[in-house]
Amino acid sequence: MNPFKEKAKPVEDYIESLKDLYPVPYDKNATDPYTKTRIILAAGAEFEANWHSHSMLRHIADTDLRRSISLSRFVEKQQQQKVSCLKPVNETVLETTITYEQLAVDLTAEMAKKEKNFYVKKALDFALLEDFDHLYRYADLLDTDDGVHAERLVGKYTEIMPARPTAAHHRHPFDNVKRDTNGKKADVQTVLNTLIITAAEQQTMNYYMNQACFYKNDLGRKLFEEISLVEEEHVTQYGSLIDTSYDFLECNLLHEYAECFIYWSNYMTETDARIRKIWEQNFEIELSHLAEARRLLKKYDGKDYPEVISDAEFPEPLSLHENVNYVREIIKDSVQFTGDKEDYKDISELPSDHRYFSYNKAINEPIAEESGHEVIERHIKDVGQDYRYETDKHPFAAFRDRKKDNCSAGIKPDAELKGTGFIPLK
Repeated sequence: MNPFKEKAKPVEDYIESLKDLYPVPYDKNATDPYTKTRIILAAGAEFEANWHSHSMLRHIADTDLRRSISLSRFVEKQQQQKVSCLKPVNETVLETTITYEQLAVDLTAEMAKKEKNFYVKKALDFALLEDFDHLYRYADLLDTDDGVHAERLVGKYTEIMPARPTAAHHRHPFDNVKRDTNGKKADVQTVLNTLIITAAEQQTMNYYMNQACFYKNDLGRKLFEEISLVEEEHVTQYGSLIDTSYDFLECNLLHEYAECFIYWSNYMTETDARIRKIWEQNFEIELSHLAEARRLLKKYDGKDYPEVISDAEFPEPLSLHENVNYVREIIKDSVQFTGDKEDYKDISELPSDHRYFSYNKAINEPIAEESGHEVIERHIKDVGQDYRYETDKHPFAAFRDRKKDNCSAGIKPDAELKGTGFIPLK
């Protein structure tokens, strides 16, 4: 499908009344986990487009153009609110958090498996391990504080176990900035992957930053605070992959194109008939926004969409599903890696005075008080072992001891890795 060839109504036709805007929430105990992840993904895409449109408004002078993007932006905001309110009142902050991390894991894995640009794939695989470890830390907090087993929330589609420890995720900001991908010449899959993963991580960062101060105890507040800062690193990494040569109107077109793809993918893969109708409606709305973005691009830049998206035919739908084997392989291969400016390196290959070690120490010391580590140690103290859901023994032997949290792998170059199954990436 090429969405530019679909018929679209005027944007104003899609303004909804407040009465119609508030949806019937899903049943948290009956709804498929991937329906929940699709909801978060869609809300994140809406926020990203809305945020870009506000930035655009503040940097352009033409009043007619400002009016046009403000109309689309308002409808985008209505869409975001409607999608976000599908979350039920009785779903706790931590339960929603588990869905955020399941989305991060399975979305990233699915993109990495399809990504044709090896540099982008490395970025996806690198952050995948960190989001996977976040899921484990939050799941242990959920079990300790609420007695809820996260394996039920993820439908046993996604494993819950340690990866690169959260304590190892703190890198100097210089080492999160990557090369852009020359998107105007890139494969459409790469263009969509970089846009969508940036939006998803931005949404996650916003959620954690906003929730940190509202959590019910200090340890939970500290964990949300810490992981929100890691998500800031992820947003920087992924955002820096996006082609920097796009102007505001080209970016506007790209955001609408990516939203069309997300809603089309959601519609094509959704199993809940009621929610599927929402995806269909929002796809139609996004077609109107895309048509308007195309009109503005022609009027103000004198360009048409092929000059921005060389091949606008959608790739196969973005499908959220289990990725157990893929994640296990990435854990086995890359626990000891960190960022090194535009690339990634095994920490054993870094000089001893590399900023990673001094920066990480400044953030983490003393390691016994690092919140991600403390969450696991508290669960071990209370229950006798950590909480996890595994389909087989852990692929990294250093993480198989459930009575001790490993905080040397990924942090210390001389961590004992013999016999762990660690295979450095070439």
